[in-house]
Amino acid sequence: MKKNEFMLLSLLFAVMLMINACSSAPAAEPAPEKPAPQEEQAPAETEPKNENSTPEMDFDMGGRTIKVVAWWDMQITDNNPDNIKRLENLEALKKKHNFNIEYVSIDFGEYQEKVVASLMAGEPLGDFVRLGKNYAIPALTKQDLLWPVDDYIKNDQVFNQKTTKEYMQYEGKGYGFTEDKSSFINGIFYNRTLMQELGLKPLQEYVDADEWNWDNFLAVAKQANKDRNNDGKLDTWGLAQTGLLEPILYSNEASLTKEDKQNLEDPKTKEALNFLNKLATEKVGRPTEGGDWTEPATFFRQGNTLMYSGAMYEIEGIKTDMPDYDIGFLPYPKGPSASAYHSGESRYQAITIPKAVENPEQLMYIWEKINEIDSIYDYPEQSTLERHLTDEADINNAREVAAGMLVLDHNTFPSLPYWDFDGELKEGVSVSTLIEKYKAPFQAAIDEVYK
Repeated sequence: MKKNEFMLLSLLFAVMLMINACSSAPAAEPAPEKPAPQEEQAPAETEPKNENSTPEMDFDMGGRTIKVVAWWDMQITDNNPDNIKRLENLEALKKKHNFNIEYVSIDFGEYQEKVVASLMAGEPLGDFVRLGKNYAIPALTKQDLLWPVDDYIKNDQVFNQKTTKEYMQYEGKGYGFTEDKSSFINGIFYNRTLMQELGLKPLQEYVDADEWNWDNFLAVAKQANKDRNNDGKLDTWGLAQTGLLEPILYSNEASLTKEDKQNLEDPKTKEALNFLNKLATEKVGRPTEGGDWTEPATFFRQGNTLMYSGAMYEIEGIKTDMPDYDIGFLPYPKGPSASAYHSGESRYQAITIPKAVENPEQLMYIWEKINEIDSIYDYPEQSTLERHLTDEADINNAREVAAGMLVLDHNTFPSLPYWDFDGELKEGVSVSTLIEKYKAPFQAAIDEVYK
């Protein structure tokens, strides 16, 4: 018995020794995880690289003051997140490249004369000078007074490519640029409240059906010309103005001049002139009451005129003055030869660098890097359009005409008798008579500038 007890105690002691030995032994290292093959690892999410961005440059401008000249103060303000980023970029660039910047504003009334005189004298008023295309091309470019900037605007996330490659061209080179991706937006403002009172078909339906053309525009304007109180006189009108020469031209992709030639006999231009003649002879627009050029806008604000041809910069004032009316926006009606809806300008302007200014590549690099930001906006003029246009269709109309903006060049020629021509057109003079009368004076005015 005692022998058995001794053996049992011995076995129990041996087991306890083994447990104690195991608990005091060092812990085994975990086996290292086998790394996933390279092709199986998820790629890191990074911003796509802008391949057109100019590589970083290293230069010292020696404390030079860069002057930016325009007919308003172009200084960047901190009024939105995008501009705050631009200001931060500017401050970093000033420190790195050792320069200052000054914004020079010259009164519009004397701007062209002063700026052109300084360029002709070889003493430009600034390094970046805003110029109107109508007096810069070809008058200044053919004298080699401006740097071509084609090689410096490849960063399409910064520079508006149409400005240099289309609008500011001369003999295959671009002489103007801008970082502003917006376009001049103009079209037809219309009084939706009056439209409903008159029982008219919603005008947006014409756009939605791709039927907003000259014929339907004319029909709508006539429908709104009404004598609602039966006194024998019209008391509502369809169209606030009679003079629509420029809008009808670019709504048909037409023009009065084309480079160094008059363009009155072009089929598209003839179509536009014939339609304007129809508006005049059928007395569609609201007649003048002896007012000045602001009269059509005044008519529209009275609330008894359906449509007004105007520019988007007017929308805030219109809505302020017409709080009881629902205001919409349409493209200009599409002409028979047009491929799209268009807005247009006849006095386009952009930034240039005078030929007397040294190191244009450094200046263009600075302008690019100031404006190389990730914008918070989805499209140009988003803030303005969404603030003032309450209907999504109106916003889409504005964006569509902006994308199709065209530039007319007849204001390039100081002697071209534009207003005489327009006046006779509004009086209903036949198109064939007008063309025959004005084609020679138009060409002579063009030759004065080009030859």
